[in-house]
Amino acid sequence: MAECLVVGIGNPDRGDDAVGRLVARALRARVPENVRVVELDGEATALLAQLQSAQWVWLIDAAGSGAPAGTIHRIDVSAADLALPSGGVSSHGFGVTEAIALARALDVLPRQCIVYAVEAAEFTAGAVVSPEVARAVDTVAARIVAELSSQ
Repeated sequence: MAECLVVGIGNPDRGDDAVGRLVARALRARVPENVRVVELDGEATALLAQLQSAQWVWLIDAAGSGAPAGTIHRIDVSAADLALPSGGVSSHGFGVTEAIALARALDVLPRQCIVYAVEAAEFTAGAVVSPEVARAVDTVAARIVAELSSQ
């Protein structure tokens, strides 16, 4: 199996923005030991450094595209002609989209790079995760486990 990495992105203290980290935590006990699972805050250079270390990567982040809370977007960003819409998927102003674009430009984008973006509703400091987003955590984790098993 190729070197695999799962990156949960977000701020655990800002409501639905915690979704990526919650998925990462749900996966830790469910993935093979050769799959690295990390949590990041979404800062582009830290994410870029992680992207360079694996051939297969799954990124999980909160989204803010206007779809209903809990909607799950699966985007294969491995294709050279496919790009994430700026400001349309990630909840971070500068981070995931820019790290992927930079990794592509530097020719270090992993061979397989999948983004799971979960639509969020609440980003207020101190807020809890909304029920819709909490339900999506298990769904995304199960999908990633299934994708890992097909490697």
